Amino acid sequence: MIEIPSDLHPDLVPLVWLLGNWAGAGVTDFPGAEKANFGQEVSFSHDGRDFIEYHSRTWVLDAEGNKVKPLETESGFWRIDKDRKIETVMVRDEGVVEVWYGELADQKPQIDLATDAVARTAASGPYSGGKRLYGYVKGDLMWVGEKQTPEVPLRPYMSAQLKKVVSPEDVAEMARNLGDLPDDGIAFFK
Repeated sequence: MIEIPSDLHPDLVPLVWLLGNWAGAGVTDFPGAEKANFGQEVSFSHDGRDFIEYHSRTWVLDAEGNKVKPLETESGFWRIDKDRKIETVMVRDEGVVEVWYGELADQKPQIDLATDAVARTAASGPYSGGKRLYGYVKGDLMWVGEKQTPEVPLRPYMSAQLKKVVSPEDVAEMARNLGDLPDDGIAFFK
């Protein structure tokens, strides 16, 4: 069940399904880099203003699912307008800053984004743009990323399936809200 926080900026209601902490795993594969399984933790949060704050950390996993080494870290801010157009600004640890534009699909929780601008530091690797697709599928957050470099045309390079993380604070809040249930537990189902 998706709940709308009372302090969520009204413009962000169409993106409420993103909010929360997510964790899962995926695969990365791009020419010039080693193909690998990776773990990921993602957070989408808000503070009442008209944007969602985004943080993502990924790391390479070994065959047993253990963390081997960091892969990518990125942070950013997501906004949506009244026409369901989305703008996102992201910065990645490898020295890349991106401006993404896209839209929220009509009648379904799916976001298509494409880079509009890319700035790179001298230390970053070759990169000239990308696309991303995010979707809320049966309670999971799924995404696929495509990228291109001057040498490699646009192609998929990462994808993951993430589950919502329930914190101990969330469980405690749910328990506090159980006070309205009938005492015997059976009457609830009648």
